[in-house]
Amino acid sequence: MRHIADSVQLHNGIKMPWLGLGTYKVKEGNEAEQAVRTALEVGYRSIDTAALYQNEEGVGKAIQDSAVSREEVFVTTKVWNTDQGYDETLRAFEESRSKLGLEYIDLYLIHWPVKEKFKETWRALEKLYQDGWVRAIGVSNFQIHHLEELKESCKIKPMVNQVEFHPLLTQRELLNYCQQEMIQLEAWSPLMRGNQLTHPTLTQLAAKYQKTPAQIILRWDLQHQVITIPKSIHADRIAENADIFDFELSVDDMKQIDAMNQNKRFGQHPDHFQF
Repeated sequence: MRHIADSVQLHNGIKMPWLGLGTYKVKEGNEAEQAVRTALEVGYRSIDTAALYQNEEGVGKAIQDSAVSREEVFVTTKVWNTDQGYDETLRAFEESRSKLGLEYIDLYLIHWPVKEKFKETWRALEKLYQDGWVRAIGVSNFQIHHLEELKESCKIKPMVNQVEFHPLLTQRELLNYCQQEMIQLEAWSPLMRGNQLTHPTLTQLAAKYQKTPAQIILRWDLQHQVITIPKSIHADRIAENADIFDFELSVDDMKQIDAMNQNKRFGQHPDHFQF
């Protein structure tokens, strides 16, 4: 993890960059295009979107217009809850692929574990993977019990689990489980939606390493072997978030950040979401 383009090998052999640009709440059109264009210019090689975000067209256009070749960019999108089910997912995927304007998707995720539907949704993802439309498949917001339930019927194990993960929600048990199962954990809202960046632990470490609190958190993610996808639409912040490959947190400093855990969520709990 010494370069922005460094990647981790998923359990099917596909390489996924450790750092990506998140695009949640990035507006369709110029805002999405500019954010992705800036990220690619800075050196990001992974872009995360979703059907829910309603910005797949802008994301896709920026990728197509970029001087960076398509093969170098790792693109993730997700099937939304109301489109889950076998046939529905296949239709939703084709709609996302069409909006992105891409021949294939690098990673397709189930956005949330909709009860009584996510197994059939996963079966559709397996078909998309086997047919070559996606290079990797995974889930988002799955707890251990969801993954265990999926294991009962799946032919292919998820390659990625994208969850809320940050210093106030370290999810140690889930992280350990996914590492044992060779399911790559990925952090959404790694910067806690801007909350707690003035926490004394983070500000002290920022001063020690001459970095920002955000950079300390993102480096902490990487050293826990967790992919991270901070979101920003500001060019300076996009560049700042990527400037995390020239230092390393000590073991003791990693433990200090771990100790911030409060099991606090800024998003919905995967067992109680209402959408």
